[in-house]
Amino acid sequence: MSVLRGMVFSGCGDYAQWITKYQEYYRAKTGLTLFPGTLNLRLPRPYELPPAKVLRLEGHEYGSRVSVSILPVRIFGRPGVILRPDLPPWATAADADERLSTIEVATDIKLRETYGLQDGDEVEVTVL
Repeated sequence: MSVLRGMVFSGCGDYAQWITKYQEYYRAKTGLTLFPGTLNLRLPRPYELPPAKVLRLEGHEYGSRVSVSILPVRIFGRPGVILRPDLPPWATAADADERLSTIEVATDIKLRETYGLQDGDEVEVTVL
């Protein structure tokens, strides 16, 4: 198991709509009913998801052009997942660098509210 530490930061809130829309697909892949939203963490260095541990939700499985890598984790002792959509073909090198330095963590609750998290707080995530 590896431990990732990152700083909480505000995202654009876009993932909430996708989790809501495709909840049944995420539940089938993870066994979790995910809260519609993610906790964004900026890592001190780029992080590649370990291929051997990643679950894949392929776009064709749910009628999309975007596939998602899903990595099981624990956060605050709770089961969760890192969600990392594939970059689109038009993404820039800067987009790729930012993607690798960011993780989006989803679990069954609103982590910010439950744990009183604010931008700049450090959070630890254990990769299973």
